[in-house]
Parts: sequence; structure tokens; C-alpha cells
Amino acid sequence: MDQLEPRVPSKDECNIAMLAHLLGIFTGFLGALIIWIMKKDDSAYISEQAKEALNFQITITIGFVIAWVLAFILIGLIFFPILLVLNLIFCIIAAMAASKGQAYRYPFTLRLVQ
Repeated sequence: MDQLEPRVPSKDECNIAMLAHLLGIFTGFLGALIIWIMKKDDSAYISEQAKEALNFQITITIGFVIAWVLAFILIGLIFFPILLVLNLIFCIIAAMAASKGQAYRYPFTLRLVQ
């Protein structure tokens, strides 16, 4: 196999990566963190996608904290539903890409976990 040719992830790797993205809808950053810790040494694809999901969920969590602080001056109340919808949409898009074995990078994400 040529070293320049990327390795195609297995179906199990795709499913675990998809799960890392989807768990963000329900568990925030905890699901992606657990998958990343457990699988980071087993598969480069799972590690990359779980890390991407983890960074996105940390960014969303920071957004919720900022919205909560701004809620005291009422402007933050607008941001809660926006963040919920964005989280849902981007997690579904990322999960669909991961299920096909494609690497997905979330837009507007702080890359805190390297």
C-alpha cells in the first residue's frame, strides 16, 4: 500500500466515530471525551473524529456559559435556542460524514484538545 494513500476506516471505526458526534447532542462533551480516552490509541480515525467532536462540544459549552451570563441582561436568552439548534444540526452533519468514513471538521470551533 502506498504511504500517500489514506487508509479507509472500517465500518466499526465509522460507527464509533459517528457515535462520538451523536453523543454530543445528549451528553455534551462527556460522550466524546470517553470515546476519545478509550479509543485514541486504537484508531487514528476514531481519535481524530472524537477529538473534533470533543472540541466542538467544549466550544458549545463555553457558548452556553456565555449565554447564561448574558441572560442576566436578557440578551442571553436569545442565544440558548440558537446554540441548541446549531449543536443538533452540526452533530447530525458530522455523524453522517463519519458514518461514510469521511473526516469532518466543525466550523467555528476552538481547537483546545490537540
